[in-house]
Amino acid sequence: MFTVYVIISEKIGKIYIGQTIDLDIRLNQHNDKGGNHLGKFTQYNKGPWKVIYSEKCMTRTEALKREKQLKSFRGREFIKNLI
Repeated sequence: MFTVYVIISEKIGKIYIGQTIDLDIRLNQHNDKGGNHLGKFTQYNKGPWKVIYSEKCMTRTEALKREKQLKSFRGREFIKNLI
């Protein structure tokens, strides 16, 4: 099972939308200050990152489709209403 998630930087107020198989590990990677850190957008100096939304999907294809929906204009409006 896959998880689509939205995290927010408590420091700068930016959001990040992604998908993963293990949300706990992925969040730790986003917040890691060492070699296990993932990506430039969620650099540790922009964190800490906190999960504000997540949902389960049965397949990676479904997760990628939902991630794309959340990154659309309507999806971002949905996320703004959560904040």
